[in-house]
Amino acid sequence: MAYPTPVNSRITDAVTQQNLMVLGGASTVAMGSIYQSAAHSLSIAFQNAVQAQKQASISAQAASNMGVIQVYQAGSMGAAVGAARIAQPPAGSSSLEKALVLLVAVKLLNL
Repeated sequence: MAYPTPVNSRITDAVTQQNLMVLGGASTVAMGSIYQSAAHSLSIAFQNAVQAQKQASISAQAASNMGVIQVYQAGSMGAAVGAARIAQPPAGSSSLEKALVLLVAVKLLNL
């Protein structure tokens, strides 16, 4: 109960109770703000993790593609080098032997 004042005691009681309600609810509001900040920080951390996984996946796919391209290029380059070696006739060979070597090279390249 409030001290006697020239104001109606019911008014002073209502104001006192309202002040106590505000002070009592301040801790609840503060905890709500803390939980909301923690949830927001955690969601940003998850978004960063998802973005990092996405970038890692893109990098891995690009590396795989480059590896496949190099394998295909190595195969065709090896076939070209092999065909060039086969197509070179031995020194002092006849034109018939040269034609036979050329036919074997064409057969190996599946032309």
